[in-house]
Amino acid sequence: MTPATATATLVTTTIPTPPGPFTVIAREDESGELTVLASGWAPDAQALLKLVRAERVPAPPEALAPGAIAERDELGAITQAVRDYVAGDLRAIDAVTVEQEGGAFTARAWERLREIPAGEPQTYSQLAASSGNPGAIRAAGSACGRNTAALFVPCHRVVRTGGALGGFLYGLDVKRWLLAHEAGAGAA
Repeated sequence: MTPATATATLVTTTIPTPPGPFTVIAREDESGELTVLASGWAPDAQALLKLVRAERVPAPPEALAPGAIAERDELGAITQAVRDYVAGDLRAIDAVTVEQEGGAFTARAWERLREIPAGEPQTYSQLAASSGNPGAIRAAGSACGRNTAALFVPCHRVVRTGGALGGFLYGLDVKRWLLAHEAGAGAA
């Protein structure tokens, strides 16, 4: 984890996507570099704030208060990555920098999620094994459930054994769309 600096600010944007509005909360450092703290299919930043832990934002704590996050029309490379992904460039999301906090297994699981190829869903069992503990299937599911950076850390690419979708914070219709989009774009 990179500690937040006093000169960092929180910024947000909402991008239209086929399954609904996709909102990003990012930290911008003094050099203008952006790091995604939370993202998902939510109408605005307020809906995502519950995912952002106070220690991951700039001081003072009021940075998480309603209206304290700077709304922008776009967030440069982050916005472009989402647009490119929707247009069919499924790897566009890979270079976006994200920051999440979790224990050792959870952090490994989030890293492994970013390595799952689009269009090739894995099971929770496979995620547990690739994260270093084949018996930690529930922990793999928990890592997906605790993922604050949806799309950029593609937890939607994990399904139950047998192919059932499992859960998804933003609803199974969104997960279904993402998996179908990736299967279709990968075949193109």
